[in-house]
Amino acid sequence: MTTTLSIDFVSDVSCPWCVIGLRGLEKALDALDGKVSAEIRFQPFELNPDMVPEGEDIGEHIQRKYGSSPDKSAELREMIRTRAEELGFAMNMEPGRRIYNTFDAHRLLHWAGLQDLDRQRVLKHALFTIYFTEGGNPADRETLIDAASRAGLDGAQAAAILDSDVYAEGVRDAEHLWQRQGINSVPAVIVDGRYLISGGQPPEAFEKALRSIAAEKVAG
Repeated sequence: MTTTLSIDFVSDVSCPWCVIGLRGLEKALDALDGKVSAEIRFQPFELNPDMVPEGEDIGEHIQRKYGSSPDKSAELREMIRTRAEELGFAMNMEPGRRIYNTFDAHRLLHWAGLQDLDRQRVLKHALFTIYFTEGGNPADRETLIDAASRAGLDGAQAAAILDSDVYAEGVRDAEHLWQRQGINSVPAVIVDGRYLISGGQPPEAFEKALRSIAAEKVAG
């Protein structure tokens, strides 16, 4: 018998730990081998909602925002790259990369989620790959249309969305909802609206938590 859980995955497409968290969650679900399944909805969170249109050098951004030294930043980048590689994701963490505003990416994810949650997940993976592996700009119109097409979504409809302000209110409302519920860092994985798993946890941690939540749900 399969126990189905509802999961809200609050994250940003420019968050490396969100890649690690999603990969860890998915590997945990695979390891549960049908005993536990999940309906995953991706919820918006902007790490840098006030980012300028041209973006900012990541090294300069981290130093300004967190006060990290270049050596400390390089050490962290390598740790993240290694963690991602262990989960089968190629992450380009070379210096000189830029960080961008992601609001339009969240609008497309919102649209995808209204159609099909599987397509929304494929789009999320496509956005992660474009930004972290290929070094693309998730604020760029053509890049976002390409991501939608990769996910099997209608590119012309994606373009129409990006050329309007449709879904902007829905994304803002969702962001404010999760902020009011105390989510101020990502990834945040909320299971059945009750249980919070924070951070880019390894697959084993997700598996243990999901097993426990599923057992409690079955027990009633």
